[in-house]
Amino acid sequence: MNKQFNIKNLNDLEKITNNILSNFSSRKIAIDGTLGVGKTTLVKSFCKNLGVTDHVSSPTFPIINEYSTKSKEKIYHFDLYRLNSFQEAIEIGTDLYLDTDFYCFIEWPELILPLLNKDVLFLSLKIEKQNRVLTII
Repeated sequence: MNKQFNIKNLNDLEKITNNILSNFSSRKIAIDGTLGVGKTTLVKSFCKNLGVTDHVSSPTFPIINEYSTKSKEKIYHFDLYRLNSFQEAIEIGTDLYLDTDFYCFIEWPELILPLLNKDVLFLSLKIEKQNRVLTII
């Protein structure tokens, strides 16, 4: 199933992420895209729609950020860009986070594909002309 969304501005993004959250039950969302394409901005929009009260930022250096919603539900945000191996991902407990019922947003998911099951929603974010295109794979 490939469904595409054209994103022209942040208002579009908020509507699209709300649409995805409303129409897909997966709480594990893997996001593919080149450096600087807007993966963290996409996660910020998902978190806003989920009612996150914390500041959402790129976890490039900490690798995993944890956020809380108004209802005290946890959300995990991974940026696996700096990891070099599957073993490193296991050592930081990625598999344990994915085994929870909480939302997990995973930037640069390639290293942990063996951990991602059929319930994971895969998204691809690209720049086309002046807009972003989000594809549900």
